[in-house]
Amino acid sequence: MDLATILGLVIAVVGLVGGYVLDKGALGALIQPPAMLIVFGGTIGATLLSNKMKSFTSIIRYLRIAFMAPKRDPHATIEQLVDLATMARREGILALEDHVDSFEDPFIRNGIRLIVDGIDPELVKEMLETEISYIEQRHEVGINLFESAAGFAPTMGIIGTVMGLVHVLGSLSDVSKLGPEIATAFIATLYGVASANVFWMPIGNKLRVRSQEEILEREMTVEGILSIQAGENPNVLRQKLMSFLAASERTDKKAGVTSGAAQEA
Repeated sequence: MDLATILGLVIAVVGLVGGYVLDKGALGALIQPPAMLIVFGGTIGATLLSNKMKSFTSIIRYLRIAFMAPKRDPHATIEQLVDLATMARREGILALEDHVDSFEDPFIRNGIRLIVDGIDPELVKEMLETEISYIEQRHEVGINLFESAAGFAPTMGIIGTVMGLVHVLGSLSDVSKLGPEIATAFIATLYGVASANVFWMPIGNKLRVRSQEEILEREMTVEGILSIQAGENPNVLRQKLMSFLAASERTDKKAGVTSGAAQEA
């Protein structure tokens, strides 16, 4: 599980509810089923209306991506590419053919297969970058799903409040109940604004971060594959691929040293 996602959600909810309780607010007053139905039902319905059914039914998978820590290890990818470069320089590009099917990552497997087949470097680059572009587009589907929900939720909250006020103003015979009923009506706005800023938008942002991390690693992999095809020195390749990482992450685990850029940082 991703600790940052879980901890952030818990802190946000505890902060909001805790502050309300410390201000001597009644916790039960925050639980209003009609407002929940209006806000969350309206948000889900509007989100479904603006997205494809296939995208909407994948929401559980998107949540799993947001809440589960990614298994990607850029250092492992770098060392794998460096090992392939070493093998290619010693035995030739065709020596990689026997190892193509052993790669777990289909992106690397596809790239190595292309250079083993003798495809022109420019065409290899174009094909792999096209694949990255489509990966990014698929990621945007999930991101847009949560961002659209974040846009609808506050509006649904306002709609719920207006509907509540219409009900209140339609029954002014008992003035003593006016204050509590107005307060209840505004709970819908609270649901809409809070859900947008505590859940929908943060999850969308987390998915964007996940996407950026994966795309960066894919771009690094493309550079590595093209360098292998060009017959570059494995040590030079390692330093080149390390430049894709943040300075604090450029520790070469295999050699036990830090790249020059990281040392200067």
